[in-house]
Formats: sequence, C-alpha cells, structure tokens
Amino acid sequence: MTEQAACDVKARRSAYLVFALIALALTAGRISVVTGRDGTTAFLSANDRSRWCTVASLVEHGTYAIDSQIQIADPVRRHIYPWQTIDKVRHLGADDKQHYYSSKPPLFPTAVAGIYKVVNLVTGMTLTDQPIYLTRILLTLVNLPLLALFFFATMGCIERIGKNDWSKRMAALGCCFGTMLLPFAISLNNHLPAATATAVVAWIYLVTVGGIGTLNAEANASGGAKTGTPKDMDFTGSDSQKRSQLLYLLAGAGAAFAAANELPAFSMLVFWFGLFAWANRASVLPFVAGVVVVALGFFGTNWLAHQSLRPPYAHRGNGPTIAVLDASDTDSTEPDEAIVREIRTCLSEAGLIASNDALQVSESDEAARWIVRSDERQFALLLAGNRWSVARWDDWYEYPNTYWKDGARRGVDKGESSKLVYLAQMTFGHHGLFSLTPLWLLVPVGLLVGMVRGSSESRRLMLAISVASIVCFLFYLNRPLIDRNYGGVSICFRWLLWFAPLWLLVATPVMAWFETTAARRGTLYAMLALSVFSMSASLESPWQSPWLYRFWQFLGWLGT
Repeated sequence: MTEQAACDVKARRSAYLVFALIALALTAGRISVVTGRDGTTAFLSANDRSRWCTVASLVEHGTYAIDSQIQIADPVRRHIYPWQTIDKVRHLGADDKQHYYSSKPPLFPTAVAGIYKVVNLVTGMTLTDQPIYLTRILLTLVNLPLLALFFFATMGCIERIGKNDWSKRMAALGCCFGTMLLPFAISLNNHLPAATATAVVAWIYLVTVGGIGTLNAEANASGGAKTGTPKDMDFTGSDSQKRSQLLYLLAGAGAAFAAANELPAFSMLVFWFGLFAWANRASVLPFVAGVVVVALGFFGTNWLAHQSLRPPYAHRGNGPTIAVLDASDTDSTEPDEAIVREIRTCLSEAGLIASNDALQVSESDEAARWIVRSDERQFALLLAGNRWSVARWDDWYEYPNTYWKDGARRGVDKGESSKLVYLAQMTFGHHGLFSLTPLWLLVPVGLLVGMVRGSSESRRLMLAISVASIVCFLFYLNRPLIDRNYGGVSICFRWLLWFAPLWLLVATPVMAWFETTAARRGTLYAMLALSVFSMSASLESPWQSPWLYRFWQFLGWLGT
C-alpha cells in the first residue's frame, strides 16, 4: 500500500467513526426519552411489550409465563393495562395449567433477561416498578452495542469491497443513516440482532477469503492498492490459524443467531456454510460448532419456555389425532350427546382425563372444529366429511378474546387478499423496499454485475445473496392471508431488514459508477437523501405505519 493510499484509509476510517458516532448519539438520544403512548412505560408496541413481558417475568418470577405481567393495571387509570400485548400465545404449562406466553422465540429475550438480572442486582430496580427508566437503561445496554457492531462490521465489508474512496464514503453514510434499522434500535426487537449477526458473518467471510476485491478481476489483481483497501489477514502460522478457527466459530454462531431471530435467514445460513467450506475446508468443523451452540440455545430455551422444540408460531393448527369417533349414528354436523360420551371414553382410555371428568364443548374460531375442555386441558374435535375425530390441541393463538381471529384483526393485520397488490405494495408501494429506501434500487444491478464480471469469490457470494433474497421475498409473498400484512403496523417491510448489510455490500461497488459525472452524483445523492428521509420520518417509533402509507391515507387513497 502506498503512502497516499494509507493516508486515504486513515482519513476514511476517521469519517466512518464520525458517521457512526453521530448515528449512535442520535439513537442514544431517542432511547433516553422513549416513552409509550400511554406514558406509563417505555414500550412502543405489542411487539416489544411481548418481549419485555418475558424479560421481566424471567427475572422477577422465574418463569416464561407472562400472566402476572399482562395483568398489571395502571394504578390511576385502572382500565389501562400497559403490559398487555396481542403478541402472546396460550397453552398448557409444565404445572398442568393454562398460561400465557410471549409468541416470540425465547432465545433473545432470555439473553436480555441475563443483562437485566445484573442490572437488577446492582441497582435493585425492577422493570415492573420502573418500566420507563429501567427499560431505557436496558435498551442502551443491549441495542447501542448491537448497532455499533452493525456499523463496524458493515463498514468493514464496505471498506473491503468498495472500488474507490467516494463510493465507500457514500456507502458508509447509507449504512449509518440510509436504512430503516436505526428506528428499530429504540425498541426491543429481533431485527437489529439479526442484521448485526448477518453483518458480522459477512465481514468474517470477506476477511477470511482475503476480501473479494471489487466487481472486476483487474481491481483484484491490483491487491487493492489503488483504492486503499486494507491489507488482508494472514492466516499462516499457529497463532493466526487459531484466530481463523475462532472466526469460523463466530461465523457459524452468527449465521445461526440470525436464523434464530429471523427464520428465513436459515436460507443464508445454508449458503454461508457452503461459501466458507468452498473457501477453506478447515472452516467446516468450527462453523458447524458455532451453529450447534446457538441451536442448543434456541431449542433449549424454547423447551424451557414451552416444553416444545417448535417455536410458538409453529403451533397454529391441530395436534396429532388421538382417536376417530364412531359412536354416533346421526348425520348431525354439530357434536351431540353421543359424540361427547365417545369423546370422554376415548380420552379416558388414553389416560388423558378421568372417566368422570366433566367435558365442555364449544365452537372454535376455525370451521369444522370445536374445543373440548376438561379442567385445564383442552382438545380439538374435528369434523371431516361425516367422520369425527379428536386431536390434541395445538392452536396456541386461539384463546379467549384473541386478536388473531377473523373479524378481530384490524388495518393491515387483516391481510392483503391479492398477491399482485401485495407484490406491488411491498416493492414500490406504501411499504415498498424501493419506494421507502431508494438505495436498494442499486441492489439488483449490483447482484447482476457481480455475478457477470466479478471474481470467482464475488460470483459465489452474489449468487448466494441473490438466491436468498429471492427465496425470502417469495416466502413472504406466498404466506397465508393472515400473514400477508407487511409485517403488521411498522415503518417498512421489516421482515427483510436483516438483509441490510448484505444489500449494502452489494450496492457499494455500483456507487463508484455514480461518481463519474455531476448528474450521476446528484442521482445518488437524491437516492440517499430520500432513504434518510424515510428513516428520519420514523424515528418516533418503528411501530407505526410508513410515512408513505400515512400520506396515502391523508389523500384518501387507502381505507381507514
């Protein structure tokens, strides 16, 4: 690296530091004053309340059940329940009683609970007694380090893959201010940790393969000297090999942690394994070890919380069939006394209830299904054609006054019936990836050019990101009606936020093309400015409709 190149790197890193510090200070300022709508907590939505309930209940009551938290009422306005959340499930606990639980996977809330326990021991404060100030403290301790790590890792990727100084600085500005991640840093959610974990894995990959240079082989051959790319790590020698094994371990853990927070990120986990294995077979064992560690945490905490290896969102149907009924000779489509007697017989023979237990049969929210209750236990009575059957109850989202039934959901939670409309709105519409964050318009170009003109490492990485992006996009496009809700009431199509570091990595080399003329620079400035505008319009809370959605409502283009 020439002396001038070294000076450029130093100046650029100073700029990166300034960008990151401004973004972190902005986030810290918002966290320091964050307050919920009712003014009694610092919770911003049902989504983060659900996680805070788990965190508080674990430390204060030693259980994942959140019954005590959601029953807390405001001491003055008794009709307000500041901990109440729609993001909950109900099922039989280990004590054979029905309890409410957060519908969120428990791994991340359990980790936050560990931090809360330390703060509780040091300060003596509890979330129940101090739901504003202690929440702000915990958000500072959890989200600010995660955001800082996201900046460090993503800008490390930008530094290694960018083509020139100007494009790297522009990409760094996009990293700090141009994505919708910053507003999510003022709330407890799964999107920030997933994006941070993905950024770390991407950075480790670029480090361990020696950086994939820029989009053309010519730049790769130059060793990065022209652009001031930092010298790659040397993994020769015993100490360096130990460091590389540790990095591979962290990569596996990071890829698995991203998938633990965003289930579709499992697709990228598979690709990361292939990319690391292709680059160095020695990475396989430590990478898998990292995955196993996180997997044990994910399934272990899920078992502790729910006595099930499947997360709550996987319990939305009927369990295994217990018995097929044949006692009724009637053609009735409603359960009669003969059917109830047969239900009692088959359940008692299976040892699930006592023979003299009282049974209550009531209609379910689902067609051709009834709920059979015996004390705390409940089962599903199903009618298919003229055949009745009893199954174990496995719909954790159906409980008294549940929000998740037809007729109870409101707004975007009703779901978009037309997949074509859903596609339009999630790309260029009111929740659009490209309309809210125009910087992402560079991503398809970057992926295409990277696969056509890049080095072999670049082509493999770009192909992996392309396939993962398409798979996840189609996954959400083809979800059932109840899930086609743009991620609920939130500032963007939040389920794809974990791609932010990968898409910035892809877009960075393309930005160099925009430097060549004033018109192109102006175009990129406008794209960045509009992306920053969307982010800044959302800083009050990530749990509100996008500014475009609200503006269209104001214009009368959308229903209420």
